[in-house]
Amino acid sequence: MRPSAVRLLNILVPIKRAVDYAVKIRVNPEQTGIDLNVKHSMNPFDEIAVEEAVRIRERLKDAVKSIKVVTIGPPKSAETLRTALAMGADSAIHVEIPESAPAPEPLGVAKTLKALIERQKEGVDVVILGKQAIDDDAGQTGQMLAGLMGWSQATFASKVEVDPEQKVANITREVDGGLEELRCKFPVIITTDLRLNEPRYASLPNIMKAKKKPVEKLTAAELGVDLTPRLETIKVTEPPKRVGGGKVANVDELLARLKEAGVTGKRA
Repeated sequence: MRPSAVRLLNILVPIKRAVDYAVKIRVNPEQTGIDLNVKHSMNPFDEIAVEEAVRIRERLKDAVKSIKVVTIGPPKSAETLRTALAMGADSAIHVEIPESAPAPEPLGVAKTLKALIERQKEGVDVVILGKQAIDDDAGQTGQMLAGLMGWSQATFASKVEVDPEQKVANITREVDGGLEELRCKFPVIITTDLRLNEPRYASLPNIMKAKKKPVEKLTAAELGVDLTPRLETIKVTEPPKRVGGGKVANVDELLARLKEAGVTGKRA
């Protein structure tokens, strides 16, 4: 009896369009959020996720069948998908929302990804996404998706080794006390940490090739998902400006300044 052939891996990489990390954030005049009329780019942690998916293919060669990227966002998010395609992804899915629509919350994103995974005829073995987005810093989507799917999860990954024959992934993750090693069965959801890799720059030939790669457009309604936010932002304000400090000549002057400021010490 011949052994059954190892099924080729299908990797899904969710990415997000966010305000570029080098932009100085400003609150909009209405104080409802930040000013979005600035440069946007792919969320840096998601960029690391795309790079890792491409590196897995480079290590495993033909064992990886497809790398598909997905984003949920306005029409301009298509540019972010093209960047991921230029880095080495094969195809993309764009769940389009209106430009004026509020940003989806992590639970809505996780439900959308679950619906997308269930639509994939060839299945999904590995989901790799950034541990957080630099705009909301929620860091919840990967964990919520794992909970909804009932899949293995490894967060804050700093090293990923995939064994398609054993259908497992060995992940080294960063924790407060150092490093933790996990062995996860497929299907698995991995969230990337900053030290996992350094993303490549897309070459001009690959940027041109990316324009011909397929991008499927869908809506949340077609997936049966409601992206209406559950939270309401009441007001957004900038933190108070820091007041400059001053120097004192000696301890006596320091104590006098503290007393003027209303700071008093307790006797032992």
